[in-house]
Amino acid sequence: MPNYDTLSEAMNALKAAGYTLDFNIAFDNLICKENGLCLNPHQFEIVQHYRFEGNSDPDDSSILYAIESTDGKMKGILVNGYGIYSDPASDAMLKKLSVAHH
Repeated sequence: MPNYDTLSEAMNALKAAGYTLDFNIAFDNLICKENGLCLNPHQFEIVQHYRFEGNSDPDDSSILYAIESTDGKMKGILVNGYGIYSDPASDAMLKKLSVAHH
């Protein structure tokens, strides 16, 4: 897994590698606004993840996930913040995301 200095550098590299969809958390699903599709936690795998720390503020940290649907038809990225900046998510979604983070 390559190392990246910035979030934007990692996002650009993943998009060049085919992770072109942008996912967002919607409580118990990942939503892709480009195609209107949703993925439940059992419908996707986290292939890679990268953590970025804020330069001056620890609350300004984020994690970038490279995500693929289990059927192989969707590849995209999810950017989520830490702490108070993280998106509200269901227990199943938090478990899925935290497993990849460790």
